[in-house]
Amino acid sequence: MSLDSSSIIARYLNSCKLHEVMPNVAVLSHLYKASMQEEVQKWSTLVVSLDELEDHDMLPLVDMVHLFNVDAVDIFSTSKSVVKQESVVSLMRAVNSTLRIVDLQDTLFRKDILWDLFQGGLNCQLLKLRSTEIRKLNIVGSFMQLHTLNLDFSSSLTSLEKDCFTCMPKLMRLSMCGTRIADLWTTRAALSRLPSLTELRFQNCICCKDTGPCLASSNGTGSPATVGKLLINQDSLNDSVDKVSNHFGGILSSDPSFAATSGRTDLQLEVSFGDLHVQGRDDCPEDINFKLRDTSVVSKMYLSCHPSPICYEKHYREYMIASLPHLEVLDNFPVRKIDREMANTVFSQYYEYLPYKRRQKENVASVLHMRETGRGNAYHNKSSQIKEAVSCRKSPHFYSRSLCAAKIGSSASPSLHKMSNISDNIKEGSESLRPRQFEYHPTNPSLMAFGTLDGDVVVVNHDAGNIFSYIPLFGVTNSILGLCWLNKNPSKLLAGSDSGSLRLYDINDTLQKAESGCSSSSPVVFDKFEQLTSLHVNSTDDQFLTSGYSKKVAIYDICSGKRLHLFSDMHREPINVAKFAHHSPNLLVTSSFDRDVKLWDLRQTPNQPCYTTSSSRGNVMVCFSPDDLYLLVSSVDNEVKQLLSVDGRLQTDFGIASTGSAHNYTRSYYMNGRDYVISGSSDESIVRVCCAQTGRRLMDYCLEDRALESPILVQSLRSDPFRHFHMAVLASYVRPSSRRDIIKVNLLESGTYADEDSNKEGFSSSYGHGG
Repeated sequence: MSLDSSSIIARYLNSCKLHEVMPNVAVLSHLYKASMQEEVQKWSTLVVSLDELEDHDMLPLVDMVHLFNVDAVDIFSTSKSVVKQESVVSLMRAVNSTLRIVDLQDTLFRKDILWDLFQGGLNCQLLKLRSTEIRKLNIVGSFMQLHTLNLDFSSSLTSLEKDCFTCMPKLMRLSMCGTRIADLWTTRAALSRLPSLTELRFQNCICCKDTGPCLASSNGTGSPATVGKLLINQDSLNDSVDKVSNHFGGILSSDPSFAATSGRTDLQLEVSFGDLHVQGRDDCPEDINFKLRDTSVVSKMYLSCHPSPICYEKHYREYMIASLPHLEVLDNFPVRKIDREMANTVFSQYYEYLPYKRRQKENVASVLHMRETGRGNAYHNKSSQIKEAVSCRKSPHFYSRSLCAAKIGSSASPSLHKMSNISDNIKEGSESLRPRQFEYHPTNPSLMAFGTLDGDVVVVNHDAGNIFSYIPLFGVTNSILGLCWLNKNPSKLLAGSDSGSLRLYDINDTLQKAESGCSSSSPVVFDKFEQLTSLHVNSTDDQFLTSGYSKKVAIYDICSGKRLHLFSDMHREPINVAKFAHHSPNLLVTSSFDRDVKLWDLRQTPNQPCYTTSSSRGNVMVCFSPDDLYLLVSSVDNEVKQLLSVDGRLQTDFGIASTGSAHNYTRSYYMNGRDYVISGSSDESIVRVCCAQTGRRLMDYCLEDRALESPILVQSLRSDPFRHFHMAVLASYVRPSSRRDIIKVNLLESGTYADEDSNKEGFSSSYGHGG
């Protein structure tokens, strides 16, 4: 029911008396203004400015809102408010049915308050919030009317849950400037759930406050006549300002009961009618708006501010435009037809939508049905595509690859399992073992060996979650830096430590002990190789090589245990990794921090390499592809290249962005045979998956420990040789710094973190892929 201004004011004053608080003049002013709007326009908006309130003002205000039949409630805060955040949430809940605007970006919300809002939802149309505590956005409450969301300067926000926007079907404008969001794939997966999204920004034009197109970028097409156009006629309301102030002052001074309930005697009377609803834009000063009509200064005037890290990703703009087909404005720059055409071209050149060139997501059941019936798949509509599909189905890998693509397309996030609990109770009273190196078994899909920072070697059944064999300390505490299974005798494991110790174990020669697990029989001991960092066995199991923090490479005879050769000065700086070829026992490759990669043939006197090729930074590692056709070279700070092994020519540059760190040690390996490459770096939490032949990026995923709110850094990684799109990551934790673990990753299965023998929450990964 509509009430006149006198009745509204009287009810508010009665509510203040009931709660024994002094009336707030700002509230009185806004109530009067809303009632005048109702009389003039038959539609009213109550503006609540938290800057003008204290916490004890909230109870009478909430009571009044229930009685006053207002059409819309707008809540603002332009400075740090003294009102408790719990009281603000209570007010929003009380007026939720009429809530329209919530602009609280100058209030730093606590994590528990935001959690309450995101879980419960709001009925507002515009929401501006800021927090320095929330790291991952996870909104599950209903925001069915929300069309504008602004989370600018939420400086701890690093990623978005894939389903965090599914409760916002009308969201058209989203701004996240000044956050720490960095990953294209995670972000794309979340934003793809917004069917109405047309304006997006992770950085803003210097003169723009909202997400719309900047006048500079539109070449002045925004008509100045529309800027500042009012939806309502406020002249009649402005004429009443002085009358309102005098009226309220008289009420408060004539009623002594209010003076007795509060110590506030210096009440300031302010009524502002300047924030009525405006159609158009008033983002820029008038002199700037005028200058922007001159197209010659447009490019100079567009300056971006407050970029989130995602803006520095290579092809960021093209990726976003190609991924979001309804997007009209990105970072205050309009998306034109030519921009979208260019974006689609760039996307197809540098990114994969789904594995193995699949163009559209498919249901796993439909792929299985297609495999059983031999019929064509639904997504090939054009005749040329049908012919291609028919020819592809002749390949024995067609259906397995289609299944992989279908599973990755439907996976929300990878399934992760950490392996630390397997080894927690190996030795009584000991701390958990800290892995330093690991290798999958070459013939048994369930086994994996890892060496520790303290010199232990452990063979685990990573499927069953138990210890298969435990090999105790080398005798002194040294890190295990090299592990390699023999190829033709896969029960034997070669291990090397940073002290230079080299030993060959047979994991079948173990004796079960009641309390301390399994211990190995006497190993074969080789001559030391000082400052060892890597070792590798050749394809015939008769020799192995070692390299390290020196310019030397040693060749050992496995049968006799003797060192056959010690080659000096093969490089100008230490040789971090050397590898034999998979199929030729005499070919080996060395990689050095001197930036050179060299191929050697032991059948020739290794005075000269077969060839030398160079990187732009120091080389961390090199490996052959499973068929020996290629070399995969990883250099410091994400320089990853694939070379032809026959002559060292560049075949693929994966174009991973550098961080600028000289200590960001990158390691890369092949996955799914040589179909894909996985890459990670020691100063980053991201694992990248790229097509080996084209270099196009399939996905990134980021590791994070939610319980510790700490990123997990990728020290090394290996692909599972028996399972497509499975891998394991050697991870170190930023907090606590001494913690290390091996994390198994399954890209085909959705899931969250799980221990091998428990299902504790708190550890997560996030990624996005082509859809």
